[in-house]
Amino acid sequence: MQVAFVGLGVMGFPMAGHLARAGHDVAVFNRSPAKAERWAQAHDGRAAASIAEAARGAEIVFLCVGNDEDVRGVVRQALPGMASSGVIVDHTTTSAKVAREMAALAQESGRSFVDAPVSGGQAGAEAGQLTIMCGAEPAAYERAEPVMAAYAKASRLMGPPGSGQLTKMVNQICIAGLVQGLAEAMHFAKRAGLDPLEVAAAISKGAAQSWQMDNRWTTMAENRFDFGFAVDWMRKDLGLVLDEAAVNGARLDVTALVDGYYAEVQAMGGNRWDTSSLVARLEK
Repeated sequence: MQVAFVGLGVMGFPMAGHLARAGHDVAVFNRSPAKAERWAQAHDGRAAASIAEAARGAEIVFLCVGNDEDVRGVVRQALPGMASSGVIVDHTTTSAKVAREMAALAQESGRSFVDAPVSGGQAGAEAGQLTIMCGAEPAAYERAEPVMAAYAKASRLMGPPGSGQLTKMVNQICIAGLVQGLAEAMHFAKRAGLDPLEVAAAISKGAAQSWQMDNRWTTMAENRFDFGFAVDWMRKDLGLVLDEAAVNGARLDVTALVDGYYAEVQAMGGNRWDTSSLVARLEK
């Protein structure tokens, strides 16, 4: 299939690579041309000089960019030249509002839009093991799903446009509370004179077990936060969550509290630290 991928960050670069390895004809665009050229050399693909050029004739245009305004800009530039019945698949974490806006815009031109935020982080993108939560009309999802399978271990249609973003918000609510719980547990264990690694060995196969414990407990104990999903991005996501909660009336007391804790981590200079760095504010 002829496809385009816009946004070659730590997620997009490997995701586009999986599409190329799956046999698709991939054109890429990135705001820094050097990165697009590096991707093209690594994957025998095409680096485009503009979003419009990358999207020209594409049956599916994928994007993984920064925020709502970035998505609006990419979609408006991609729509005119892509295949007449093409699909735009947005892997950015955005508001549900912008997903609905872009779906309506795509529909006006005879195309379709899938909001498809992902979970699994950089490691999941590199391994092709992402979880994808989608909002779309069923026909659009059915066209996109087999192609997304190049880098997904699971994907699910959650409902109409915007539903994928709302599901990602639920995901971030769960992570925020869980990581804060792990941070407090780690802090308590150290203050109690326990060996944190021995604690993990004792409790990680019981009811306290989680992906975060399995993958972040050791690095938290060693104060290593130089990988994974950055605090700046988590604060962006939690801002989206809290904005949506203000509209739908959900009470998110813990989420709001943890968002404030991440603000403290930013004030410590931890903007690019991994989200597990919540433990650092307890030990400063």
